[in-house]
Amino acid sequence: LSVHIRVNLAQPAGLYVEVSQLYNVIITSHAFIMIFFFVMPVMMGGFGNWLIPIMVGCGDMSHPRLNNFSYWAIPGALFMVFMSALIEGGAGTGWTLYPPLSGWIYHSSPALDMVILSLHIAGFGSMMSSLNFMCTMITSRFYAMIPERMPVFCWSMFVTSWLLLFSLPVLAGGLTMLLTDRHINTSFFRPQGGGDPLLFQHLFWF
Repeated sequence: LSVHIRVNLAQPAGLYVEVSQLYNVIITSHAFIMIFFFVMPVMMGGFGNWLIPIMVGCGDMSHPRLNNFSYWAIPGALFMVFMSALIEGGAGTGWTLYPPLSGWIYHSSPALDMVILSLHIAGFGSMMSSLNFMCTMITSRFYAMIPERMPVFCWSMFVTSWLLLFSLPVLAGGLTMLLTDRHINTSFFRPQGGGDPLLFQHLFWF
């Protein structure tokens, strides 16, 4: 996906002049795959699950089954992102899903709904992992390791998990409001009904 984007930007007229929606779908998919399926599960989850038990002196994460649950949320969510690209024109809203482009007028197909549901599932898995990281560092470190002696990597994971745990529900709320705007005719983000499109930007960037 990154190569496609770079090659397209390197051409004077771009590769996808006739099918610009394809370029939009690639941009959207690239963003979600990098953030929700690489940075959080691979970088945080992978390095965290490997290094945190070693650094705090415990045999494993404090809740291995919770860890397993959060892991298996990822393949299903990733599958839904891939399938969304095959439904009609795909979800080509850009990586921020900003309305009104993500509204039902411009994206009436179920592709965008699959992407939103995928983000819900991936975000829920990331929240479970964050809880597991925090519980491991609080309850499972060996007795001589007071919090001040924890490695900086553990502290960085703890703070990141704390922030993720309290910010992702805000994004989930914004995505749910977007879904209701698309299907139940609410007007959270639709100016025609008195909504504010900028509200989604506040919720997204929170």
